[in-house]
Amino acid sequence: MNKLIAIINVIAWSGFWAFGYLALTAEGLSSKQLTVAAFLAFAGFITGMVAYLRLVRAAEASGYARKSNQLDAAVRNRAHSQGSI
Repeated sequence: MNKLIAIINVIAWSGFWAFGYLALTAEGLSSKQLTVAAFLAFAGFITGMVAYLRLVRAAEASGYARKSNQLDAAVRNRAHSQGSI
């Protein structure tokens, strides 16, 4: 599953850069074509970010990457009630 998400991530970011470049630098395109290119670039960006965040979460869960330094809810609430944060 992680390999599929990684492939989706690469394709999405490629689409973001390709269509974003077209939307920004293309000359002689109609406004409809520019809108479609901008929409596809935005879709690539959103898909790439979601896929990247899922890969990061999977890497942390598998032990491949270090866990983030976030506190769990119980420790955070106890710290807030004591006024130390």
